[in-house]
Amino acid sequence: PETVVLSLAPKSVTAGVAMGISESLHADPSLTAVAVILTGILGAIVVSPLMNRLGIRDYRARGFAVGLASHGIGTARAFQVDAIAGVFAGIAMSLNALITALLVPVLVTLLVH
Repeated sequence: PETVVLSLAPKSVTAGVAMGISESLHADPSLTAVAVILTGILGAIVVSPLMNRLGIRDYRARGFAVGLASHGIGTARAFQVDAIAGVFAGIAMSLNALITALLVPVLVTLLVH
């Protein structure tokens, strides 16, 4: 259903921003919150083994990737692994929130209507 699709659109940003986007799209903020939390937890669990398996050793790249995909929970995990990874995760999370807050409502409006 359209409400579910709209609720899942902002799932890869931090919870506060995602719920604001969800409300502006007239979606279900509670479903968005669940998707955001699950995305963050899954990313925090998977990131280290996945990056090790892919051979990515640069903590800047690892942190940036987890910040983009797993927002606050992933950023907290990145700080546990390495301080540089945590800093880059925080930068990525902030940039992702800004760009998503600007682009998702516009793109959804164009695609849905």
